[in-house]
Amino acid sequence: MRTLDRYILRQLAWPFTLGLTVFTFLLVVPELMKYAEEYVSKGVSLWVVAQLVVTLLPFSLALTIPMSVLLALLVAFGRLSADREFVAMQACGVSLYRLVRPVALVSGVSCLATAYVYMVLIPVGNQTFREITFNILASSAENEVKPRVFFDGFPNVVIYARELPPTGGWDGVFIADNRSGEGSSVYLARHGRAVVNREAKTVEMVLEDWTRHEADPNGEYRVFRGDHLVLNLNPAGMFPSGGVAKGLREMSVPELRDRISSLQEAGVSTHLEAFELHKRYSIPAACLVFGLIGLALGATNRRDAKLASFVLGISVIFAYYLLLWFGQSLVKGQRIPSPLAAWLPNLVLGALGVAMFRWRDRVADRPIPIPIPEALRRRIEQRTQSFGHGTLPFGILDRYVALTYLRLLGLSALALGGIFYVSAFIELSENVFKGTGTWSMLGTFFFYMTPQYLYYIVPLSVLLAALVTVAILTKNSELIVMKACGISLYRIAAPMVAGAVAAGAFLFALEQTVLGPANRQAQAVRHVLTGGSPETFDVLNRRWVVGQDGSIYHYNYFDPRLRLFSNLWVYEFDQGMRSITQRTFAEQAQYADGDWTSERGWTRSFDQRGVATSFTEFASLKRPLEPPEYFSTEPPDPQFMSFTQLRDYTEQLAQSGFDVVRQRVALYRKVSFPFVTLVMTLIAVPFAVTIGRSGAMAGIGVGIGIALAYWTTILFFAAMGSGGLLAPMLAAWAPNLLFGAGAAYLLLTVRT
Repeated sequence: MRTLDRYILRQLAWPFTLGLTVFTFLLVVPELMKYAEEYVSKGVSLWVVAQLVVTLLPFSLALTIPMSVLLALLVAFGRLSADREFVAMQACGVSLYRLVRPVALVSGVSCLATAYVYMVLIPVGNQTFREITFNILASSAENEVKPRVFFDGFPNVVIYARELPPTGGWDGVFIADNRSGEGSSVYLARHGRAVVNREAKTVEMVLEDWTRHEADPNGEYRVFRGDHLVLNLNPAGMFPSGGVAKGLREMSVPELRDRISSLQEAGVSTHLEAFELHKRYSIPAACLVFGLIGLALGATNRRDAKLASFVLGISVIFAYYLLLWFGQSLVKGQRIPSPLAAWLPNLVLGALGVAMFRWRDRVADRPIPIPIPEALRRRIEQRTQSFGHGTLPFGILDRYVALTYLRLLGLSALALGGIFYVSAFIELSENVFKGTGTWSMLGTFFFYMTPQYLYYIVPLSVLLAALVTVAILTKNSELIVMKACGISLYRIAAPMVAGAVAAGAFLFALEQTVLGPANRQAQAVRHVLTGGSPETFDVLNRRWVVGQDGSIYHYNYFDPRLRLFSNLWVYEFDQGMRSITQRTFAEQAQYADGDWTSERGWTRSFDQRGVATSFTEFASLKRPLEPPEYFSTEPPDPQFMSFTQLRDYTEQLAQSGFDVVRQRVALYRKVSFPFVTLVMTLIAVPFAVTIGRSGAMAGIGVGIGIALAYWTTILFFAAMGSGGLLAPMLAAWAPNLLFGAGAAYLLLTVRT
């Protein structure tokens, strides 16, 4: 290899590594937040959680390796163009065709790596992930029961627990056993737990200090009491027949070929299986296509074309996967052959890459044409020129630093947001082609998920923007000039600190207003997209509700418009839910003129020993229940609640005697997390100075390292707080305190 080849490879290596780390980190973080905290707080070992996270990496790498190739080419050649090195190469007779050699080497190696990931690691990783989660659920079925949430994972059995003690099991257990008919048996127990035997494939419910209320079809009512009881449950949901079956994504290439052969012999269409097989080859080949497009976009004589090239690069990634899944929809309709559909993105974008390459080789001085309306361009220029004038205490230096910072902040947010949308599109678009959803539903999901994506993106964008801004000022010796003029590092960083405060306020406002409702809507749409029933998220079909006084309501149907119940059961308990004090049934209950009227039912009362003290049948009875609006609201969940809603809900639970450790951890985290933007900025500014003249790439590398450490710390302390090992406030604020102390040390020791 010649000197030029080695030099270009060195320029490509660092941005490729960083891009691969950033993109993979972004795709893994949501899943890490989803599984790690929940499993660690429930006693699952860190080693098992680490294995679970590792199994998620192959799918992410299959997406991020091609994307990193394109990013590396755009960044590396953008840097060469900005420093006029590409002009020097052309002056020495180095043509664009000569640069194909190192680019082809990087693209080819990436192609082979992606092929290995797609053909070997993804099937193994997906299957291992399914088996690990299966083992976790099978070995700790009781972990699936959440406090004050009705669990119906076992056929015809509903479980409700007031609290989940740290020692395991459930306290204050209510079980409705409908295996013999509607409302046939109800169990109340001081403590309960699930025992799963994987070898024998049995699931048992062990109840301590229990009471059973049983009604037979003849109208007789019996009450039984005891100290220890074992219920045998149907293990069908826990141990599906055939074990953990492999889907198309979990099959290796030989297994796919065998499946295609067996289906062809049976006379069954194999278009989807063939598409999946060819996709194992076409997606790795995308590295070659991205290499050609990246070289054509990045190599230019202009110093101001980096941003346009980068934006077009993100658009290319969107276009590739859009064409890929559009081809899959055509395959499902059997309109085009499976091989053509799988290779369609490569053919289209490959032809575009060749045309762009030849165009770039002829006119290296041309800018990337991104049409912007003249009126919009003038408005942007006016806003830029007037930025900081008027009442804001911003001078020329502040405007210069702020504009650099905001430009990098916007670019970071755009790039990071693109990764989230591409990943979600790839994951969910397949469900559209399967017929479980529509494109409008997918668009609705993206709309409702945008607040959550912003919640992830803004902190990391603020961190990267601050790091890269200071790193660029340092590399260009601008920071030295500013210090020579008597301006300290603290004063230079003022616009970035102001931006961090504004970003933190935005995060808190987002969480306080639209984040919770948007997450609930997104989860409901996602549930339907992945084949679930919309009734799962429909308040009209909830059927089980806990009243504010601890009573449990069960009904077949509730119409909020008519304020009408059908087949309503009401269970009332004493303090602490130790025994049932009254049980009421009504064929119909309707709210009118401020009162509930129950019709055609009965009421049975009990003493503390469970002995029936009275029984009354009624044709019509007025009795107080919760207001109609109470049954029309969604069940409380911390992730779907704002700070004030969660605070009120936590206080209400605490006054009722519930354990509210998990709720308090979630509550304090809602306050502490927005401060991450300020903490990250205070770390980034002195850290970027210590990087020296390494520039933007070093700043991005340091930023990713800090972000990884911060997210890991959040998960660790959150799990400890939820498990009762730390005070809730300390568990929520510990990451900010630790990193804030590090920021203070750096700020006090750096040369200002």
